[in-house]
Amino acid sequence: MAKTKTLRITQVRSRIGRRPNQKATLDALGLRKINQTVEHSDSDVIRGMINTVNFLVNVEEA
Repeated sequence: MAKTKTLRITQVRSRIGRRPNQKATLDALGLRKINQTVEHSDSDVIRGMINTVNFLVNVEEA
């Protein structure tokens, strides 16, 4: 069975003053604080969320 790729997503900028849909996207990714890191499997859904808040997060493949 093929191993799925994992993405490590770190919030690097504040959510204060952002639009509600951007805050909701951070919540959906599980990010609440600056420098918090979460891991998600690489999928189109997660990539779309990352594109919505790409200026607030750093992404690296784990």
